[in-house]
Amino acid sequence: MAKYTPMIEQYLQVKSEYKDEFLFFRLGDFYELFFDDALKAAKELEITLTKRDAGNEKIPMCGVPFHSAESYIKTLIDKGYKVAICEQVEDPQTAKGVVKREVVQVITPGTIMEGKMLDETENNFIASITHSATSFVIAYTDLSTGECSVSQMAGRFKDVLSELYNRPVKEIVVSENFNEDYKHSLIHYLNVTLSFQDKSEIPEDYLYLVENLEDVHLVEGFGRLFQYIYHSQKRYLTHLQRVEYIPIEQFMKLDLYSKRNLELMESIRDHSQKGTLLSVLDQTSTAMGARRLKKWLDRPLLSKDAIERRHEQVESFMVHFFEREEIRERLKQVYDLERLSGRVSYGNVNARDLIQLKKSLSVLPSLKQVLDQIESHSVTSLLGDISVFQEIYDLLNRSIHDEPPISITEGDIIKDGFNAQLDEYREASRNGKAWVAQLEASERERLGVKSLKVGYNKVFGYYIEVTKANLNQIDLSRYERKQTLANAERFITPELKEKERLILEAKEKSTSLEYELFIKIREQIKEYIPVIQKLAEQISKIDVLISLAVVSEQNNYIKPILNEEQNLHIEDGRHPVVEQVMQDQFVPNNIEMEQDTNILLITGPNMAGKSTYMRQLGLIAIMSQIGCFVPATHAILPVFDQVFTRIGAADDLVSGQSTFMVEMLEAEHAVSHASSKSLILFDEIGRGTSTYDGIALAQSIVEHLHDHVGAKTLFATHYHELTDLENTLSQLRNVHVEVDEEDGEVVFLHHIKPGKADQSYGVHVAKLAKLPEDIINRANELLASFENGDTKDSNQIQEEQMTLFEGETKPKHDHGHEDVVNELKQLNLLNMTPMDAMNVLYQLQKKID
Repeated sequence: MAKYTPMIEQYLQVKSEYKDEFLFFRLGDFYELFFDDALKAAKELEITLTKRDAGNEKIPMCGVPFHSAESYIKTLIDKGYKVAICEQVEDPQTAKGVVKREVVQVITPGTIMEGKMLDETENNFIASITHSATSFVIAYTDLSTGECSVSQMAGRFKDVLSELYNRPVKEIVVSENFNEDYKHSLIHYLNVTLSFQDKSEIPEDYLYLVENLEDVHLVEGFGRLFQYIYHSQKRYLTHLQRVEYIPIEQFMKLDLYSKRNLELMESIRDHSQKGTLLSVLDQTSTAMGARRLKKWLDRPLLSKDAIERRHEQVESFMVHFFEREEIRERLKQVYDLERLSGRVSYGNVNARDLIQLKKSLSVLPSLKQVLDQIESHSVTSLLGDISVFQEIYDLLNRSIHDEPPISITEGDIIKDGFNAQLDEYREASRNGKAWVAQLEASERERLGVKSLKVGYNKVFGYYIEVTKANLNQIDLSRYERKQTLANAERFITPELKEKERLILEAKEKSTSLEYELFIKIREQIKEYIPVIQKLAEQISKIDVLISLAVVSEQNNYIKPILNEEQNLHIEDGRHPVVEQVMQDQFVPNNIEMEQDTNILLITGPNMAGKSTYMRQLGLIAIMSQIGCFVPATHAILPVFDQVFTRIGAADDLVSGQSTFMVEMLEAEHAVSHASSKSLILFDEIGRGTSTYDGIALAQSIVEHLHDHVGAKTLFATHYHELTDLENTLSQLRNVHVEVDEEDGEVVFLHHIKPGKADQSYGVHVAKLAKLPEDIINRANELLASFENGDTKDSNQIQEEQMTLFEGETKPKHDHGHEDVVNELKQLNLLNMTPMDAMNVLYQLQKKID
């Protein structure tokens, strides 16, 4: 067994406690990594891998400079890794043997605090999931802002995924025995880092965080998350805010399919914000406002009164244009108060951060004054009492230089006049420097050497420098040689040595006292953190409301009228995102769904605008319920409790689920969870299987929604057979996309009209796609034959399909293969992956051959 050096033994002992993290081991000015950590880090960070003598063998090693470690750590964190920071915790000059080292912090994707590693417009949540017999408890914390919340959900784990989907959750903490399938789903669907914590007790000093929670399951759920954060950060967490209970049932439910299909905050194509509803609505001026807008989009309101109050506030900001623009200009001067508060409490705030806080607070009086000019109590009440912030401002204004250095340990932070002792040290230092300047002048005059100078460096201290050509002028009995240079000699005198001692002593004491004063100021500011966090919340709300007002005015949105009778009436409705691209070319459409209509069956060709028509209704509903005006000339809307969508083709090959399986899963989720107050958007249900299967499923789903659910539903289909349902289902109406056809050419008008479409125009679409002309011609021939119903091709297809699915009827050629038929009957196709199905089919074919 290899015997390692004491330092490597120390490393291995620390590493044994942090097996899942990269251990950044401080050695001088570098963080070093060894063994497997070094091999992996060198590859991930693209840095040089070397070797170090560790005793009887050389071991792999790589390292990064201490001063630039943040960028390397960020790279690892962005890739989902964790980093344990191991620092020296005793003075090397007084240490006996190996300097003592300990892990002082574990940095993970969900516990980042450094500003450069965070997206300022997005929360950085770490969450935990605790599963009981009856429910799931989800706890959230953004360590950078101190925000804490907890929710409880009954039902399936899919609902938990929907709750977490599209929220900026970077890491999820669960117990060691958490369900393995659930773990797989979290990683697959959410792409998060999984961490583990079994403890859930909250230390007594932090029980105030959960004093608002009555349910022990909620306390346990947050306790698991707190324990993980507490043990990984290894410091006081006094900036954490009291845990807010979020009753999910009080917000519109948006499952992960709807969030994805409607592209609220992330586009389907490239997962960016471009082309999303967020990209249209975000005109915020502060980072706090940008983050709050995302929260509102994630949780649209259900309370009619609360929605209308936001509408009123947005309207007030629209009407008061000049006041609104003044407020916007002031908001641009407000820094990220939430994260500044976090850094103050966390102990990593610097003097420049405190100046940002001071500048932000200096805006408050004028901001309050302009708000008070708006004649709306719901607006003027948005910013509460600001008198307490004058105390913070005065403290910072008296104490901190307006342009301080980044470092808090090298002085030049505290203003003159703030502390008498500091002023004395500075005076001594300044007088000493003035004495040095006088010494230089007097020595030049006395010796007649104009090139003589008095200088200073950190290694040799103060010195008198004389060129070698003038050395004969020097009285060596008075000058003591200190350093020899190529062209000069440096000397010290007893008087200069004494003055140096006084100057450096004053400077050292001054710097040390400045650091102590800064820490004391930071602790004073820490006492105000709760009110600063409250202020941040108020400003972020003002910012979002103004953003919605600006967008509504710029894009000619109107205030919707809400009703409780489930009436839906939209005149000239528009898709808020698509119209930004098409501008004047976008074709608005009406949507009429009064109390006697719950389902619109939409027919018409592809590319004609059916999906856009459906999506725009979903987006209009969400915009209304976050408090925004909507893209239309007139809108009467219900308050929807849920929005379900099945739009566009998608598969889930990782889980072995085909497009059709995903389609059925999304459809099942909607029909099982929707209520009469829900909105359902279904596009081409049933197209992933054979024609007769598809028609049967589509009609059955429509009938179920009509008879048992009663939700407002837009159902787009190519199955024209379904249009006859208007004759039998009283709450269903046919609408179609208008198409103009002339001389065999079609023009899609993108206009929705009552009634059913007369054909699908599929071949015309293929023609627009530039398929070869011989294919188009042959397709037209076949289409004419199928429509006439007198061809062998058509009859044969129908006969084969009917024969295959006619209960126990056996195919005519089936002789002696009852075992194969029985195996086919027993197959559970819906639970088979495509590859499994192919393998089984291959084996059955071999038996027949």
